[in-house]
Amino acid sequence: MAEIRPDPDQLLEQVKAQEARERRGRLRIFFGASAGVGKTYAMLEAARSAQASGSDVVVGYVEPHGRVETERLLEGLPRLPALPVSYRGIVRLDFDLDAALARHPQILLVDELAHSNLTGGEPPPRHPKRWQDIEELLAAGISVWTTVNVQHLESLNDLIFQTTGARQRETLPDHVFDEADDIELIDLPPDDLLARLHAGKVYIGEQAGTAVERFFRKQNLMALREIALRRVADRVEAAARALPADPIPARIAGDRVLVAVGPDSQAEELVRAGRRLADALDAEWIVVYVETPALLRLSEAERNRRISVLRLAESLGAESVTLDGPSAAATLAEYARMRNATRVIVGAPKRRGWRAWLGPSTATELVRRARGFDVLLIGATRTAATAPSAPPTDAPGSGAVRWDRYAWAAAIAALCTLLAFAMYPHFELSNLVMIYLLGVTVAGLRLGRGPSALTALLNVATFDFFFVPPRYSFAVSDAQYLVTFGAMLTIALVIATLTASVRQQTRVAGARERRTALLYAMSRELAATRGTPSMARVAVRHVAEVFQCQAVVLLPAAGDKLRYPADLPLESSFRGADLAVAQWVADHGHRAGLGSDTLPAARGLYVPLGDEQRTVGVLAVLPSNPRRVLLPEQSHLLGTFAGQIALALERARLAEVAEASSLAAERETLRNTLLASISHDLRTPLAVIAGAGSTLARHGASLDEATRVQLARSVETKAREMSELVSNVLDLVRLESGQVVLRRDWQTLDDLLGSALAAYAEKLAAHPVELRLAADLPPIWVDATLIVQVFTNLFDNIAKYTPAGTRATLTATADTSREFVQVVVDDEGPGLPAGDPARLFDKFQRGSGEGAVAGVGLGLAICQAIVRAHGGEIEAQRREGGGARFAFTLPATEAAA
Repeated sequence: MAEIRPDPDQLLEQVKAQEARERRGRLRIFFGASAGVGKTYAMLEAARSAQASGSDVVVGYVEPHGRVETERLLEGLPRLPALPVSYRGIVRLDFDLDAALARHPQILLVDELAHSNLTGGEPPPRHPKRWQDIEELLAAGISVWTTVNVQHLESLNDLIFQTTGARQRETLPDHVFDEADDIELIDLPPDDLLARLHAGKVYIGEQAGTAVERFFRKQNLMALREIALRRVADRVEAAARALPADPIPARIAGDRVLVAVGPDSQAEELVRAGRRLADALDAEWIVVYVETPALLRLSEAERNRRISVLRLAESLGAESVTLDGPSAAATLAEYARMRNATRVIVGAPKRRGWRAWLGPSTATELVRRARGFDVLLIGATRTAATAPSAPPTDAPGSGAVRWDRYAWAAAIAALCTLLAFAMYPHFELSNLVMIYLLGVTVAGLRLGRGPSALTALLNVATFDFFFVPPRYSFAVSDAQYLVTFGAMLTIALVIATLTASVRQQTRVAGARERRTALLYAMSRELAATRGTPSMARVAVRHVAEVFQCQAVVLLPAAGDKLRYPADLPLESSFRGADLAVAQWVADHGHRAGLGSDTLPAARGLYVPLGDEQRTVGVLAVLPSNPRRVLLPEQSHLLGTFAGQIALALERARLAEVAEASSLAAERETLRNTLLASISHDLRTPLAVIAGAGSTLARHGASLDEATRVQLARSVETKAREMSELVSNVLDLVRLESGQVVLRRDWQTLDDLLGSALAAYAEKLAAHPVELRLAADLPPIWVDATLIVQVFTNLFDNIAKYTPAGTRATLTATADTSREFVQVVVDDEGPGLPAGDPARLFDKFQRGSGEGAVAGVGLGLAICQAIVRAHGGEIEAQRREGGGARFAFTLPATEAAA
């Protein structure tokens, strides 16, 4: 049997997840069916036990509701001071998140997990919900104990409403409950709870009587208890499924639930129903919104409703998708087959009677098209069924009627009539009908559905009045023309509808294509841009164009503190970005600001550039229309832009790090080479000079004349070698820094060679040099002193590294254009060392290791710097018959230089 090896990527993800869990605090929820079952009491009892065991337990916020038993348990437990919040002229005490983070206890007690913070208060809260505060505490490594009732779970909101008749406004996403480390069910029978309520242990005074009348009825409590027990049982079952099991054949494909929502009031109910079904089936689920031409004509407020619906779906763990198509049912059926959905949830048909016969609802059409998946119809509750819906408007996104388009529609009808008048004497009436249909098509493409329908009606009327006998009258002499009018009007209206739909779909597709093209354009421009400030400006320009907003890229300075860009702002720069909010985003790796769960009162939206592990900066945007960044697909697009910007900035940072590392390595190599060269090539001459000087000082009087002269010459020779070594280093530094100014003049090559050979006549005595200069050699435009140095350095290498008695040949010819002179120096020595010959021109590169030959390996580097300063190139080659060859070019014209 083949061995099953674990996937390395999965193992790595498991290790990372385990490390994240170890760094994160633990969440313990005391869960109950309703208020008064004793959740807070049980939490405080457990806290006192933990404190007695030595744990650092602190009360962050507990609401005793006037219950004596609860207040008695609070005694002896350390408590954080409450935060006074001014709200509508009243000061209220609330949980202090910053104080809890600063105290950083081992266990923190925070009551009422589903509580909503006072978003309009002063100081404003960081998060709109308390569960989001607790998420930040957990991420900081603080374990939190809290309480919550079953009616606060978002997916059960509609079920609780249908059961009890009371709509719960404060809810929390189910994933907070599902991801808790410990759930402790606090259960109390309904009769005992009612007894506590009547005894004043749940609510005080008149509140108890009101609660009994409105909510605390026995049938309600029994239903809530059953729902709470089932919810905990579902969690236990999910935990059991997560345990490692014996290897058994896995199912081929799991269930996948697709929830279709629209802009109506039932959308939230469908999302919650989809969540419950997905939990029951342990299935993936997707919430889909199809934008049809009819929906595009809804008012701005109606279309904006999908923002909250899709955000609700994502908060409950769904994947949200926005599609566009001419028919919602056809688009849903195609997408369900593409995603292999097994169940599709839609709202029950709301059309009745003749309206259902003329225009079947999406649910009815989807049932007809269902192939390979089940369609589940969800009936609307009373509130959703009676909620009014806004009528479509002619212009997408606006409730105002565009009367100018209707005027153009009338003008098109008049133009068609004028053209028909010109054709009437020469064509049959059937041909004139085509002119009118063409006008309807143009109106549908350019003006929309309503104006094109007006054009169709006017065309039929003008055709009847001006051309059908009797002319200039609406009377009809032949009844057959009534059929013509009916067919003409029907065809015109169909054409108007289809062309208007095509127009709307083309507009949507064009907008998405433009967004994709702009994303590609930004990625391409970022790839071609160098430097972090330039990349930030490119990113701001593209983001501002796509999302119609002001934007700024905030990058960290010293100490990882964000700052504004140092260069001048662009016209589209967001100049009022809040650095405190941006710093929080950079520290935590999560969005904040407009439309987010953190600091939603901030003016702009702040998006991290990177992930939770590493954030390279923050993108802050201030949209002119919040829909530009709040719609789910726009939010995802903004995240994609931010990801591309983060990759580019990270690439630039890594390039800078690599360049700095390369420079550091080069400096280290250069330092080591310089020290090695100096340690040999300076130590040896100094030792000779010191020895000869000491001998002359001590025994000079007793030495003969020849010996004294020999010692003095050795001192002179070694001192000259040291002088040449230092001169070479200084010359190379001046050449590479651009401090040397070329004093060019017209020179003949034989004069320059004569000067070099005369200077090295003594050293080249054992190495005869043969000159082969072309007869028509032109003069060269060079600095004579520097070119002579090139020749002397090459001759010096010949004298040092070739055996005595070998010959050297120098050949000079002009190229065909006579713009350059090619000089080639050949020797009969041992040749070049192994490796790349181009390395010989590096600084401190020697042809052999340390030996008796003096030098630090700068001669050829100086030759290359001089030749390149004159506009030429030099290279080293291996001769076929043995020996080395150095070839270089010198300019023969001023233009070539």
